[in-house]
Amino acid sequence: MCGKEIYFVTGGGTGGHIYPAAAVADALLEEGHEVYYAGSPQNPEFEFARQKGYSFLAVKINSMPREFGIQFIKWLFNLLKASFKAGYYLKKYKPCAVFGTGGYVCAPVLIACRILKCPYMIHDCDAMPGLVSRKLAPFAASVSLGFESAKQFIKNKNIHVNGNPVRAEFKTLSQKRAREILGLKDKLTLCVTGGSQGAKTINDAAVELLKEFSEYGMQVIFQTGRKNFERVIERLIKIYPEYENDKNLIINPYFDNMAAVLKAGDIAVSRAGALSLSEICASGAAPVIIPFPHAAADHQRKNALYMVEHNAAICIEDPDLTKQSLKNAVMQLAQNPDYLNEIKQNSFALAKFDGCEKIIAQLKGLNV
Repeated sequence: MCGKEIYFVTGGGTGGHIYPAAAVADALLEEGHEVYYAGSPQNPEFEFARQKGYSFLAVKINSMPREFGIQFIKWLFNLLKASFKAGYYLKKYKPCAVFGTGGYVCAPVLIACRILKCPYMIHDCDAMPGLVSRKLAPFAASVSLGFESAKQFIKNKNIHVNGNPVRAEFKTLSQKRAREILGLKDKLTLCVTGGSQGAKTINDAAVELLKEFSEYGMQVIFQTGRKNFERVIERLIKIYPEYENDKNLIINPYFDNMAAVLKAGDIAVSRAGALSLSEICASGAAPVIIPFPHAAADHQRKNALYMVEHNAAICIEDPDLTKQSLKNAVMQLAQNPDYLNEIKQNSFALAKFDGCEKIIAQLKGLNV
């Protein structure tokens, strides 16, 4: 073990990279270790780290341009600059090891680790690992994966399939208590979310159905995303002017307590990001998933395929998502309790509640 138990965690840009990093950071802090979160000050991880009280290390980097040209050359220069900055932090704080969750945000830090021979560990959440994970995994001291199927894409002799770390509330919070927190009754509940940023196609289909679902007797928790909230409400006012008096509906741009939102639900409509799916499985809800068609390496479709192969979700392709197709999928579950319970049980069976503990043990093992 190294003398000082200092760790870096890095990952950002989206919740799928931020929340696994945060789960590991929290676990390390609870054990009394010193933790620094490295990320871009222009991205959501900066505000998230500020709210959590993490020591934040700013490493400015943008996503990689998809085509070669002037912008790509500029990006390479910025990557080099960010890697030097990360190297400065490594020399200053001398962490025992670095934990990265993949994605462009952690690339400079992991590159600096390779140059300075600081041991690092990568965790990739998806069934199809991202470019950074695939390229930097061969030089990692250890690799953790969320999906067994991801192993075929990773070159490393020390791979562990740990599942994705989920927040502690998913282990302890009951559905009844989650509904009490949200002021809901104990009856059939639907959660609709496109993630923290929202999803236009999901919002457009769901807003058309809120009145119908409520009249059916279903409670609906609807997270629109901050950018889409006003647009959704404008449309809802035209369709259902009385919606504000409907106690079956909770509509917010964003929920700070997503554990309560998902645990309260019997059915969850969502994108197919790996962390979203991990938390839905841990919540015990039946997923109706709409993969984002432009996700890098088409990883959301691969995540969705994994769920469908295990009879643990209903999948609707984004181009096929309409008011009617969403209604059909939700009602297929709502009107068939046996089928609903089957999907819920199969989904819950895929949950890995010890993912974070396994990752921590693997990370700390790098110091031995």
